[in-house]
Amino acid sequence: MKLLAYPLTVLYAFAFLLSISIFHPILWISHRVFGYSALQHSVNALQFTLLRCLNILGTRFTYTNTFDAEIPKDKPLIIVSNHQSMYDISPILWYMREYHPKFISKIELGKGIPSVSYNLRHGGSALIDRKNPRQSIRAINEFSEFINEKKYAAVIFPEGTRSKDGVPKPFQRRGLQTLIKNIPTATVIPLTINNSWKTLKYGKFPMGLGAHITLTIHKPINLSTFTGTTDTLIDEIEHTVTQSINH
Repeated sequence: MKLLAYPLTVLYAFAFLLSISIFHPILWISHRVFGYSALQHSVNALQFTLLRCLNILGTRFTYTNTFDAEIPKDKPLIIVSNHQSMYDISPILWYMREYHPKFISKIELGKGIPSVSYNLRHGGSALIDRKNPRQSIRAINEFSEFINEKKYAAVIFPEGTRSKDGVPKPFQRRGLQTLIKNIPTATVIPLTINNSWKTLKYGKFPMGLGAHITLTIHKPINLSTFTGTTDTLIDEIEHTVTQSINH
């Protein structure tokens, strides 16, 4: 299986680089000429294409949301997820596209990557400098205001870094606490991702084959009706997200 992974990884890398290169001018034109709505349609098409690129590696995706009726379309959302690899991003963007998911990302990703960097800079996500706490706090505060105003979905990975073997790391609370404080009308959506770490189980080359990446939405929590403390809420979210991770 690993021997087969070498040529398939080369093929995947070619398809991935071709996709983000082709879509970069499409995103630029969509945004500059037609505005945000056109940009989002282009971004969604890009995510669909990137998932098809991962199919080259035998990667499959299953999205389970039995709580769709409980997720409001007219209020801001905070999607709280575990984080296993960079391949968590496109499935969230594609399967949850109706909620306009926006990410808190490290500032280094805001330049140098065709399509990806452009969307991070202009699509509404927050770019934070982990070495500059003052800038990070300001960026998250501005991001919260944007999410609150537009009624979009803020996506946060409270582990802070990717879990390379699927075993969840403890939640780092500051970023999530800030979002909860700044967006008090939000509905929190706990999300569990499984098996995306397997795409990188050998490292970046070759990539892992045949991963079945699953995204499972758990029961939403309305902040305006939650009666406990913020720490109690985060404990509950962390338990909900992590108990469904396959170890």
